Amino acid sequence: MIKKYLLLWLLGAATTGLQAQTDTEITVHDERHNADEVIDLPEGMTLSTDSLLKEWNAQHYLYPDTTCENPDFNPSFPEETFRDRLARMPAIMEMPYNEIVQKFIDQYSGRLRRSVSYMLGAGNFYIPIFEEALDLYGLPLELKYLPVIESALDPTATSRAGAVGLWQFMLSTAKRYDLEVNSLVDERRDPIKSSYAAAKYLSDLYKIYNDWNLVIAAYNCGPGNVNKAIHRANGAKDYWAIYPYLPKETRGYVPAFIAANYIMNYYCEHNICPMRTKLPVSTDTIMVDRDIHIEQIAAYCGIDREAIKALNPQYRTDVIPGKSAPRILRLPQENLLAFIDNQDSICNYRTDELLTRRATVAVDEATALSNNNTTSTGKGRSAKANSKRNKTSKRSKTATVKKGDTLSEIAARNHTTVSNLRRLNGIKGDRIKPGQKLKVK
Repeated sequence: MIKKYLLLWLLGAATTGLQAQTDTEITVHDERHNADEVIDLPEGMTLSTDSLLKEWNAQHYLYPDTTCENPDFNPSFPEETFRDRLARMPAIMEMPYNEIVQKFIDQYSGRLRRSVSYMLGAGNFYIPIFEEALDLYGLPLELKYLPVIESALDPTATSRAGAVGLWQFMLSTAKRYDLEVNSLVDERRDPIKSSYAAAKYLSDLYKIYNDWNLVIAAYNCGPGNVNKAIHRANGAKDYWAIYPYLPKETRGYVPAFIAANYIMNYYCEHNICPMRTKLPVSTDTIMVDRDIHIEQIAAYCGIDREAIKALNPQYRTDVIPGKSAPRILRLPQENLLAFIDNQDSICNYRTDELLTRRATVAVDEATALSNNNTTSTGKGRSAKANSKRNKTSKRSKTATVKKGDTLSEIAARNHTTVSNLRRLNGIKGDRIKPGQKLKVK
């Protein structure tokens, strides 16, 4: 029945404006220059509801509220109402009203109302994590809505520029804040680790600007662009004063943030119904110090591989690379107990098939030597040419010095003498170094 309602809800969404979900800009009127201005939308406002609902948590724990009345009717209000509501929000950060903010409120309450419904439901998973991280650094809790405009609360979101995760970290910033990113691990996708990294980054930005609007502008476009805008505005350190000198998307970033705070607080007034949330199962973590394939865990722990991947989004492949460093594995509590009880069996299950990365390889030197000595006239090689090549090969035979090797040991291995090695290689004493190639014949 839930799936039926979800299908009907999506069909309804398709007829109420989602066909315009690819819009990436809005137009506002610049009264100073009596001209229209085009502002880019943050990428989090361009994601389709369909893609958001494919996220694993959404598919398993969210479903539409079928008791909601008038979900497609968005009432209109006078400017004074919006201004009053913004003023009454319990926030440290400044939440002023203007035409640009109104345009973004209209986006969230109109075209993006289905996305807001999803985010209100998904917020039950992620907002408590955001609040804990922000509270640890003593930051305003209204910053918990920054990922609303960054990623629309999609933990798998990737921007056109390569920013990843709920908080949309670029690679360089992620590494600066101790998020591991390599071919196997991307902690930008980890909701917990990325949230604490984001809180630390926001805290550092506030130490620079001492103004929260400038902080979130710098979070979006980088401190360099904000500093240039301040310079062009003759040193003014006010977002609305440097607004004309910011990149197009950042001009809409602070208004979008204000609008996100508004809609996440006043969604009822706009007949937006949060998706209902089923309580996720309790999870716990364990550290693993061996490479483990997700299929190995699924086979012994009675849990679907997609659930494992969703609970451990930081791993970019199906392998948890515990051998390189101890890694966190998150599982539902009952499945975690099964993992603890069967860990050795899990690590030995189909190992040769699933963990195919070789630590060492053997080289068939005998066959290689045989092939070198084989006469192949069909390929235009004469016996005489092969003989000449073999003689050259014999004359130029070399050996690579290993750690701890001495000239006498190398001479014994290669059926020659120390004096011969010295003569062939111009060595006067006994000094050699690992990796050095020595002629032995």
